[in-house]
Amino acid sequence: MHMSNKAILETANAAVTAGDYEAFLSYCTDDTEWTFVGDRRLQGKEAVRQYMAESYIAPPENIVEYLIAEGDMLTAGGKISMQQKDGTMANYEYCDVWTFREGKMDKLKAFVIPA
Repeated sequence: MHMSNKAILETANAAVTAGDYEAFLSYCTDDTEWTFVGDRRLQGKEAVRQYMAESYIAPPENIVEYLIAEGDMLTAGGKISMQQKDGTMANYEYCDVWTFREGKMDKLKAFVIPA
């Protein structure tokens, strides 16, 4: 069954919320490329896997406020809270621009700011 890009992202995000990062990664291309504007760039699933292992001390709380799809592009905006090493929560607002390739998340351009 063919899933829409929105459904793919929603399913992948549900995996992250459940702490199943490998399931999330199964929705990404092997050469996925993530750019956190003004911060860092990750290339390939292994780099994303390492980022998740370092950054997701506990599964993040993600509230998607909107999804806008057009062709192979999908924009998602919302709020995310991530547990820090000291146990406190850091709250952010984000706008993610995803490019899909062959039914998988290929490129991410993420704009993330502290809330």
